Amino acid sequence: MAKGLTRQSDDFSAWYNELISKAELADNAPTRGCMVIRPYGFALWENMVAQLDRMFKDTGHVNAYFPLLIPESFFEKEAEHVEGFSPECAVVTHGGGKKLEENLMVRPTSETVIGYMYSKWIQSYRDLPILINQWANVFRWELRPRAFLRTTEFLWQEGHTAHATAKEAEEETLRMLEVYRSFSEDYMAIPVIPGPKSEAEKFPGAVQTYAIEGMMKDGKALQMGTSHNLGQNFSKAFNIDFQTKDGSREFVYQTSWGMSTRTVGAIIMAHGDDRGLVLPPRLAPHQVVVIPITRTDEEIVAVNAVIDTLIDDLKDIRVKVDDRDQYRLGWKFTEWELKGVPIRIELGPRDIASGQAMIVRRDTGEKQTIPFDQLGVKIAALLETIHHDMFNRALNFQAEHSRKIEDYEVFKASVEEADGFIQAHWCGNAACETKIKDETKNTIRCIPMAWEKEEGVCIYCGEPADRRVVFAQAY
Repeated sequence: MAKGLTRQSDDFSAWYNELISKAELADNAPTRGCMVIRPYGFALWENMVAQLDRMFKDTGHVNAYFPLLIPESFFEKEAEHVEGFSPECAVVTHGGGKKLEENLMVRPTSETVIGYMYSKWIQSYRDLPILINQWANVFRWELRPRAFLRTTEFLWQEGHTAHATAKEAEEETLRMLEVYRSFSEDYMAIPVIPGPKSEAEKFPGAVQTYAIEGMMKDGKALQMGTSHNLGQNFSKAFNIDFQTKDGSREFVYQTSWGMSTRTVGAIIMAHGDDRGLVLPPRLAPHQVVVIPITRTDEEIVAVNAVIDTLIDDLKDIRVKVDDRDQYRLGWKFTEWELKGVPIRIELGPRDIASGQAMIVRRDTGEKQTIPFDQLGVKIAALLETIHHDMFNRALNFQAEHSRKIEDYEVFKASVEEADGFIQAHWCGNAACETKIKDETKNTIRCIPMAWEKEEGVCIYCGEPADRRVVFAQAY
């Protein structure tokens, strides 16, 4: 167990909070509910941003930026939206030493201000589609803040698109859901379940909300990304209409979609262990850490010369050389295990004499030796192996902690463990959903798109139901 970390099995919440601090991912800010993302944590986020941004641009999206402060009247134009966000909003009432004529909302999300701008930019079908994303910070007044998962201020991206038809908007909504699924599984190594949310769990003002749900190591669910089909709700509120090809006027169909720094929390909780972080290789700030093992000045010179050559061979890999002389060797091993670097290379005079390096995997602790002349190819292949092994372990964990339940008494007994996904039939009635939530703290995470229809009866009321949904306790 690294540096006095609480064991996951003893107190998962304490383990999580301690690890964020000890691994130097983030620290508490003086402002209530806010965090300072430290350089190591921000380097991880930057790698995530870079990959997601490439994926967005590959699907035709461009970046823009919209104001942090939004007129309060904008939120009042879409009733469901303002009702959903009002409890979380921070409001600016004074500026320049004077009371403002109109209060300004500190951006909880940008549908309203972007809707206003789109009403100015869109005149004709030739102006469509608009495919814009912004990278920004948002503010939501959290009652129970937690680093990365729920903070008053957090970082995210929010995509906002406008289309000529309902069909195009739905296609866009599902396209971006697939981008999120791919990113989560292909880069974060976290298997997710995609599907629509229930009416009660959808985004305020949306026609339909889709989400990807991942399972953390304590068995709880984490909503890792959402994609919303807004229909014409905001375009009617902000008068975003256009001239169609036949000369008539029509309101645009919109989407919005977002993924935030809570995904950093997902990586921590889906892969971490009692020794610290276990970072997926494709996103890790350092994919390899090289630790020289030397005692004399002569050994330092000889080992450094070999390291310089090896780094050239690893030029497409993110490598960190820890040559700090103020720390002992064992301390360095523990430090980089804590920080989750996928591969450690140990290099000393004996390794130089044998022409091979000692390689240690962070995820399994397995050791092997690799000849210097094969290091570039072998390390690249090993990083890929680690990614797939991490994904498969997480997938097996999800399968082992998912269960089908038919009886509500069994359901209630099982949720006391808060351990995983419950697959149960639901009739679609919001009253049943609310009662289950009130009685068990479990919510419908999503209605899995990949699952076939399956006739049964609602877990709560016993009425006919044609499919199972995922219930779980969630962050």
